[in-house]
Amino acid sequence: MTPTLVQHRPHAATASPAQAGARARDWAEIQERMLVPLYEAVYERLEVGAGTRLMGLGCGSGLALLIAAARGARVTGCDTDRERLALARERMAPQESGGSDIELLEGDARAADPARPLYNLITAFQPIGCAAGDSEGLGPALSAAVELAEHGSAVVLTGWGPPERCATSGALRVASRLTDRLRTSGGWRAALRDDLEDVAAKADLKPDGSGRVACPFGYADLESAVRGLLSTGLYAAAVRATDQGQVEKEITEALQAYVRRDGTVWMPNVFRYLIARTR
Repeated sequence: MTPTLVQHRPHAATASPAQAGARARDWAEIQERMLVPLYEAVYERLEVGAGTRLMGLGCGSGLALLIAAARGARVTGCDTDRERLALARERMAPQESGGSDIELLEGDARAADPARPLYNLITAFQPIGCAAGDSEGLGPALSAAVELAEHGSAVVLTGWGPPERCATSGALRVASRLTDRLRTSGGWRAALRDDLEDVAAKADLKPDGSGRVACPFGYADLESAVRGLLSTGLYAAAVRATDQGQVEKEITEALQAYVRRDGTVWMPNVFRYLIARTR
């Protein structure tokens, strides 16, 4: 599957883009599918199938879980974002009624049923390496999941590629500029070469391979692009530091270089993944 140009469905007139529910739906309808090439590359390399017992950290609205379940995997997803998780439950309802083995948890892996068989694959598909402190935030959730995995299980960490390979970096720098003006935290930072390896080392995981995957971000128009990027949560601090309108204006300006003649927006990006093993 390749990324396609996507356009959001209009929300009700009373829905504000700043509301958490609207952001979650923008993520599910616009942004989440941009990472499908990453999901599929990892699943293909690890031969995810009927024997896979997968724990997905930060599962969001559940697209990566659905793809794994379609390959025959038994999947559990956890997330602290209630709105995204509610959308995941909506998506999973037909599969669950059909007997598929899918479980969704609010919080982290500690909410999992202790009687459930140990996992043999843990995924963290929320890319790190573009916001200050994002790798540290992954640590506790990763440690909790590792305790529920078999020895030698694969753990997949993902991150943004080098800024020069990611056209979206220019738009993400908006968050840093706006937060830096008021000396607040939460801004963008450039991905570092060893971000994923550092997280693996802190979790006492043994690296066992890596790869890079092209994940272009394609949108039907500028409005969809702005809403999709805002749905990532990477601009939350910038919105608090300034205001919604200012953030949208600066993102729109940063995207101008990627608007094509037909009005669509296309930004090539490269993401990196690291496969590590539990000891």
